[in-house]
Formats: sequence, structure tokens, C-alpha cells
Amino acid sequence: MSELFEPFSIGRLELKNRFVRSATWDSSADSDGAATDESLSIYSELAKGGIGLIVTGFAFVSPLGQAMARQYGVHNDDMIPGLQRLVQVAHRESTKIALQIVHAGINSIYLPRVGLTSLAVSKRREISKAHREMTDKEIEGIVADFAAAAVRARKAGFDAIQLHGAHGYLMSQFLSPLFNHRTDRWGGSAENRRRFHLEVVRRVRQEIGEDFPLLIKFGVQDDKQGGLPFSEGLETAHRMVAEGIDAIEVSAGADFGKAAPIRKRGEPEHVPFRERAAALKQKVRVPVILVGGIRNLKTAKNIIDSGDADLVSMCRPFIRESGLVARWRKGEDWPATCISCHRCHPVNEDTVQCKEEAFDA
Repeated sequence: MSELFEPFSIGRLELKNRFVRSATWDSSADSDGAATDESLSIYSELAKGGIGLIVTGFAFVSPLGQAMARQYGVHNDDMIPGLQRLVQVAHRESTKIALQIVHAGINSIYLPRVGLTSLAVSKRREISKAHREMTDKEIEGIVADFAAAAVRARKAGFDAIQLHGAHGYLMSQFLSPLFNHRTDRWGGSAENRRRFHLEVVRRVRQEIGEDFPLLIKFGVQDDKQGGLPFSEGLETAHRMVAEGIDAIEVSAGADFGKAAPIRKRGEPEHVPFRERAAALKQKVRVPVILVGGIRNLKTAKNIIDSGDADLVSMCRPFIRESGLVARWRKGEDWPATCISCHRCHPVNEDTVQCKEEAFDA
């Protein structure tokens, strides 16, 4: 049996295999952000599918940090009972589950639609939607919001917490020169731009204790001229590990374009962040998780066997086929039926599903 299917540990977190379900917004929360019966059904099927670690869809840490409608919330204690139910359905199948927590910053789709002004790291004249630059006091408040959200996640029984530090949300915005034009202690130099990350990690670690697993999905580079350079991303990752991060999922930064382009049936796989993950593994002493474009068991094995990453993470294949890992484990090793056609991306905020015709797109 491949090492992919053998137990693996992230700190004190023991997983039954090296497969991770990467976080995605599933549009199943209620209008307040609470998990629903629909949410339970999604996570029950994922857990039955044999995945080692499920990372939930992102949960907003404060009301002005909400990115999407029907997004999970972890902004107050009223959210804890619903989140506990998510944990329970995962644990019934001996599957571990982490809560991903986020603040959207300027990149909220939801707030403008309900007439609210987004909080931004810096004012951006090229963005027309209502937003304003955060004050120093507000930034400190958001750091505290992350810490409070992490405490709620632990109370709800999650096995780990993952910070969302990718895809252009607030943590990415602080680190990226494309978004951060501040001249105070939160901007300017690389040291100042990474200050928010390090403060969040410190405060969360302080609140949840030294033994509780803390992960981050991290945009280690912006793929746009003038954005975060890879060298700064690597150094930030190294510094976050020193402050208490236990594993890093390598993903896209603030401006990343098409990280996972549409593929036709039969086209070769493209795993866009593999080289970055391999370089990061040389820089940090914690497990590295590789996400993006993995659709084939042979590719997943090669990633682990080569040492380019310690775990493999997928999202859209599990939307299409929640039992993919169990199928592969049984020896039914044909590729995931997902072909990265993007039809699981919603046309509106009420529908997220993989359409059957996707396979023939």
C-alpha cells in the first residue's frame, strides 16, 4: 500500500492517510452563518469517502469579514452548536476536521450587496465598491477576532484550525504590495507587511494553547508584476512556523489569475504550485500540503514519493466524487471524474453543485 494511505501526523494530530479535502465555500449555511442540515449532509458524505482531513469552507471571524452569502460564521458563540454538528458527522467516520477561518477585507462580494462598506488594508482608487482604510485600532480588533474565532472552533470540537491566508482575502492583502500601501507599522517594508500574519498566529496560539494544531492556507507568491515575491513569501512562512504554525497548504496569493484552468478530457494534469511547495519544504520544518490540479492517483503518489509535499489536497474532485479516496484505496485507480471544468462554480450564491454534463464539457 502506498504511503498515501498510511497514517500521518501533523504535530499531535493523527490522520488516517495523507489526503486532505481543501476548503471551499459550499453555500449551505443559513443567513446568519450557522451550519444547516444541508451542511451536515455535505460533510457526512465527505467523511464517508475516506479522506484523512477535511477542511471546512471558510468561516468569517467578524461580520465585516464576511465574503459570501450563506457562508459559515464563527463570529459569535451562537455558531458553536451548528459547528459541533459538523464535527460530529466527521468523527463518526474517524475522519479529522479543521475549521478554516477568514476575514475577506476589501474582497467581500457580500457586503456591497447588503449596503455595507468593506474594510480595506489601503484605499484603492481603481476599486469602485464602497470601502475604507482600516484604522490601527480596527486592525488590532481583527487580530482579536481571529483569536476569539479560534477559541470557538476548539470549543466546537474541531481537530485543528486553518487560517485562510490566500486567494486575495485579508491576510493576502496585508502581505501583498498590490493591496498594502500603508505607511504605518502595518505597511511599507516586508517586515511591516507580514506583521499582521505574525500577530494573528501569535494571538491565536496564545489563546488555543501550544498543543492544538494550527494550519494556514498560504499564498506564497502573487503572480502579477509588483506583487508579493516568492522570496518574501518563503521568509514569511518561515517566520510563521517559528510563531506556531504546524502545517502549510501552498496556494495562490492576492493576484493569481487562472491557477486551475479548464482542461479537456485526456489533457495532462497541471499541478501549478508543486515547485513552490517543494521549495517551501526546504525552508520549513513542518508538513507541507500541496493543492491544485491533482486528479490522478499516480500524480498524488509521485508528489509524496518525490518529497515535494507531505500531503495532497483536493477540492473539486470531492464535489464531483466524495468517495474518491475510498475508491482509490480499493484499487479502482482510474482518475477522478472531475475535469476542472468549473461548472461547480456557482452562477449565483444559491447554487453550488457539480452538473452531470461536466464530464463531457
